[in-house]
Amino acid sequence: MSLLGLVAALSFTPCPAAADDTAFNALIASYERWVDQSFVEQAISLGRETDRRSITDSSIAGVELRQGELGDFLLKLRAIDPSSLNELDQLDWRLLERELDRSVRGHRFGAWLMPIGQRGGPHQDIPQLAEHIPLRESRDFEDLVARLALYPEAVRQCQTLLQRGLSEKITPPRVIMQGVVEQFDALKSGQLREIETALRSMPAANPAQGELQKQLLASFSKSREQILKELAALRTYLAEMYIPACRESISCADLPSGAEAYAFALEGFTTTSLTAEQIHAIGLSEVSRIRAEMMEVIRRTDWWLTQPEARPAPPPESSTPASSATPLRTDEGMFADFLAYLRTDRRFYFDTSAELLSAYRNICKRTDAQLPGLFGKLPRLPYGVREIPRFMAPSQTTAYYMQGSMETGLPGWFYANTYALDQRPKYEMIPLALHEAVPGHHLQISLAREMEGVRYFRRDYSSTAFVEGWALYSERLGIEMGFYEDPYDDFGRLLYEMWRSCRLVVDTGIHHLRWPRERAIAFMSENTALSSLNIEREIDRYIGWPGQACAYKIGEIRIRQLREQAEHTLGTAFDLRAFHDRVLSAGAIPLDLLELRVREWISECELKLPALPVAPVQTQKGI
Repeated sequence: MSLLGLVAALSFTPCPAAADDTAFNALIASYERWVDQSFVEQAISLGRETDRRSITDSSIAGVELRQGELGDFLLKLRAIDPSSLNELDQLDWRLLERELDRSVRGHRFGAWLMPIGQRGGPHQDIPQLAEHIPLRESRDFEDLVARLALYPEAVRQCQTLLQRGLSEKITPPRVIMQGVVEQFDALKSGQLREIETALRSMPAANPAQGELQKQLLASFSKSREQILKELAALRTYLAEMYIPACRESISCADLPSGAEAYAFALEGFTTTSLTAEQIHAIGLSEVSRIRAEMMEVIRRTDWWLTQPEARPAPPPESSTPASSATPLRTDEGMFADFLAYLRTDRRFYFDTSAELLSAYRNICKRTDAQLPGLFGKLPRLPYGVREIPRFMAPSQTTAYYMQGSMETGLPGWFYANTYALDQRPKYEMIPLALHEAVPGHHLQISLAREMEGVRYFRRDYSSTAFVEGWALYSERLGIEMGFYEDPYDDFGRLLYEMWRSCRLVVDTGIHHLRWPRERAIAFMSENTALSSLNIEREIDRYIGWPGQACAYKIGEIRIRQLREQAEHTLGTAFDLRAFHDRVLSAGAIPLDLLELRVREWISECELKLPALPVAPVQTQKGI
């Protein structure tokens, strides 16, 4: 048995019950069917069999029913002795046990009672329904229209969840609900045009199809009227009752069981046992290290050449009075001046959205050509670049990735924010594209989705520390691709690494040390070149999603440590392509299991190394 299999077998004390592969296979199959029937929209987007004319039940009764069913799955799983399974099934057992255990234990903290915010809710999900599902056959369009008729009730259910949260004093901070009402207003003015456009694209090659399209558009018109009516009622409820009643505090520690909930979130997002204090300290250490590297890069820019500090010192015999010499600035002063330059000089910003999107596409094209030198296996699924929908862009972050599916014929999409172009600098574009597209999210997630010989739940399994840690690690791969020769681009790379390091400090500062929002904003402003708009959006994201922002840097640090260990152990025999393939080969697994797999690979590589020649024993000969 391998090291991984041995650890998996020894790490659990199962209930005293006998089980074999057959029982485990049956349980996994039942769980996968349950997921596809319970979360319909996700199943459709992934091309899986489900009830295509239903939607996820978001009622309180539906949520509680699912929790009970998850608990049943967990009990049945723990009744199976993992040591009775083969090595691959042991890994599946362990991953599923973690997933179910966290779902069951985390329910009591009540995050499900806060279903609306700047980054999500029915007002964002509904208009994007047609964007992330296959629409090719008549049946696809019919099923979409049938599901749309169910969304008015889903919107009402959302309001019921919010009301329950109010009664239990589980609400988001009021400050992060700013802009949500405006999103509803923008949606109303849009009249769900995105869905209507999709329906009008339905093929109508014959009279029967043309008649069907007319019927579907008529049905959609009725559903749209009801959906917009319910969304308008929800908007009024939010503006007049819910948001005014949301809590003033921004720390999740002020929620019921908040301190425990934050520790639980950190454990889940980082897949480590690091405490908030330890994560805060790691963040401060990384900020200090990166700040020193940033100053070195600043001294390579053309801006530096314009500074008095860059000019040669006058000769000793100079008659220039000491009092008239330009006073030297500290590194802190130089850093602040450089940030001000980056934020205000027009050379770093585009004038049009089209220019911004075109530049991202060019970066992605350049990156594609570099991938075979870094990876032995690449995904089949293509990806594209598009702008974040206008109605939600003002309150969204800089970019995000939306996965696609070979089964449904949908590509992956790298979404870039084109709102407020004077806040979207060119020097951040390379690391952002590497993070969101390739070799970051698109490459990693697509490879996981395309794994062969594994169960569906494994392809969908996602550890945030792995997913985001890999994407941050990918930004640094731009060095090996030769993308950061321009010092401004290199500063952009360091800016993004600093940004994620600041997250460790700010997230724990807000939710553990109870920092006020202003202090968090100030810390980010002092240590990054992010625009004021981006900083505020980021801080609000950390406030509304406790612990998630810590996953990026913790995951990246662990992946880099594993690479350094492999390079040190294997020396000239180290193969970067093979290392990357090993890291990505099991999907987005927790960091402790990743470490086991990489160490196992290093041991296997060591066994293949040629034996060092043994020097002959020297013996003393007599005369």
